[in-house]
Order: sequence, then C-alpha cells, then structure tokens
Amino acid sequence: MSAVDSSRIGAAPTEPATDTVALAARIRRHALHMTSSGGSSHIGSILSMTDIVAVLYGAVLRVDPADPAWPDRDRFILSKGHAGAGVYAALAERGFFPIETLSQHYRDGSNLSGHVSHKGIPGVELSTGSLGHGLSVGAGMAYGAKLDGRAHRVVVLLSDGECDEGSNWEAILFAAHHRLSNLCAVVDYNKIQSLKPVAETLGLEPFADKWRAFGWAVVEADGHDHEQLLAAFAEAAQTSDRPTCVIAHTVKGKGVPFMEHSVLWHYRTARGDEFDAALAALDQRDVP
Repeated sequence: MSAVDSSRIGAAPTEPATDTVALAARIRRHALHMTSSGGSSHIGSILSMTDIVAVLYGAVLRVDPADPAWPDRDRFILSKGHAGAGVYAALAERGFFPIETLSQHYRDGSNLSGHVSHKGIPGVELSTGSLGHGLSVGAGMAYGAKLDGRAHRVVVLLSDGECDEGSNWEAILFAAHHRLSNLCAVVDYNKIQSLKPVAETLGLEPFADKWRAFGWAVVEADGHDHEQLLAAFAEAAQTSDRPTCVIAHTVKGKGVPFMEHSVLWHYRTARGDEFDAALAALDQRDVP
C-alpha cells in the first residue's frame, strides 16, 4: 500500500483500507470462475481493469457496505459494463452482498447479469453496457453534486474502445466547461477493442493531449501498478479547478499469459483445459 496522504483516500468510515494487491488476486479468481461457470465472456476486459477496480474499492472510494445508499458516498460507474463480473466480485469482497451470490452470475433469473446492472445489486449506481453513456451520466452526477454543495466524488471507468463514441467527447467538453473537479474519468487503455486493436479501428493518439486540449487534467499511470494508481487518484482528488482523466495503461487479459494482448479473449469463455490453465497461471502469478 502507498503512503500517499489524501483525505479522499480511504475505505468506508467503518472499515480500514484493504490490501489492494490481495483484493485484486481474489477478484481475478472470482471473475474467471464466474465467466466460466455461467458461460459469459469478456474475461480479457475484466483482467485488464482488475487492479484499477481493486485500488478503487480497496483504498479510494468512500463507500459503506452497511449503507449502500449513504448520501455522502462516492459514486462509481463502470461505463465498460461488459466487464461487470469484476465489479460484482469487488462488491462481494467489500461486503455489499454474500460472496456465495457470485456463483449465480449469468444464470437464468439471476440479478448478476453479464453487463453490470443496478437492479437488486447493492453498490451498483448505474446499469451499463451501451458504450459511451457512463461518462455522460457521471458528469451529470458530478454537476448535481456541485450545485448541491456536496463533497462526494464521481469516478467513471471507461474502455479505450468506447472513446470512439462522440457522446463521450460531449461529456468531456461539458465537464471541463463546468470545472467539475469532483469528477475523475479512468480509461482502461489496453489498446484492444472487441474485434481488433484500437489503433486499427479508430486511432486515439495523441490520446492524453486530446483530453488536455478539452480542458482536463491528465495523469498517466501503469494500470497494474497499485502505487502509481494510488498516486494518480490522490492527484485527481487534489485538483481543484478541473476534472481529471487517469489514463491507465493496461494489458488485456493481464495475469494469464495466453490471454494477454489477445483479441480472442474479448468474447471467448475459458472452459476445460483452458480454464485449468488460466487458473494455474493466476495461482502462479499471485503466490508471493
């Protein structure tokens, strides 16, 4: 854990900060089991953002599992809703609902849908999956909080691919215009979209410069380095005159070598020998 000192870093008032590295390891295993047993996909997308989610839920977001609707809670939106299993796992680990519930992921009749849903799931602020919507809603939440004089923050985690969507850039303009310093966008920049690399679909570079040109503060970080992520979120919390974008450079499928940097594992489900090999890779990766 980092020694970064910021009043905005900390878990719920009733619970100390979590070992985020250990939390990330548990989220990875939960997600692999959930997507395999339920037959869903997007494990590559989940693994690329796992460290980000672990740092947020383990040490940054001010939330209270005993009171999910706590008015002063920070709001988190997973705009890349197809990776919802990772957020469900984080919420279960934080105590929002029993860990045993994760076994119902993607099953008929379950509230744990493949794309993250707020219906019946404490701790989820917004159902997402139609890409390009999360930041717009998050900007609205942040603007409302500013008008009401509330101190909570809004964090939106986007995929790099959804930055192709024009609605995001409208939201980026809106947030800068209103100086929404209580808004932090995090881009899971794994460089791969659903069917091929981002650079071959619709190039984003110079990506950081675009955000700066639109009036945002920008922090770039290794999205798998917890110290760098903690420092980036602390810097965002201390920026008082504009919104902040944290560009987190990540690897799609991180932690499972045969999934890393692979377009295949956007949709593919790990079962049988592939599941066993993936679990073994995670076991080897996460053993001290």
